[in-house]
Amino acid sequence: MKILDVLLERVSPTLLVEPGPTREQLQKILVAGASAPDHGRMKPWRFVLIQGNARLRFGDLMAESLARREPGTTEVRLEAERKKAFRAPAIIGIAAAPRDNPKVPEVEQILAVGAAAQNILIASHALGFGGFWRTGSLAYDPDVKRALGLSETDSIVGFIYIGSVGQPGRPREVQIDEFVRYF
Repeated sequence: MKILDVLLERVSPTLLVEPGPTREQLQKILVAGASAPDHGRMKPWRFVLIQGNARLRFGDLMAESLARREPGTTEVRLEAERKKAFRAPAIIGIAAAPRDNPKVPEVEQILAVGAAAQNILIASHALGFGGFWRTGSLAYDPDVKRALGLSETDSIVGFIYIGSVGQPGRPREVQIDEFVRYF
């Protein structure tokens, strides 16, 4: 697959199914993420891989987070929240862990983490998988960060769900004149 085709064709699927990436494929996907532009080689990203039975624990974590945010949530809604952990065979939690560096501002480190997330999506697509990026309230819950082994100062930038495409997403139609200005 040519890289430009990968960039132009990738869309978020509406359904992901088994099989997910193998261990070797996940290694490639994670290395691609860590190959993102990184001013100062700060490596400001943290990746948390969630697959297999770990999705049960992650689903419980998702439900606990919802229950804390919205006391009185029904068990039906909590169960629906738990099931979100099974949207895909593999999930990669991505966090920014910027460090003080007078030559590399925090914003540049956070942008590097965004580039790493994009690389993960592109690498997944290049290997024949689908992927989508989710955040939501879960990403801002300090108890979730702690449970995932992240520090208090880390920021979750999203969860990337990866698997085989069960139902493709809708292709984008991009009209660059809407947002490109010529100087």
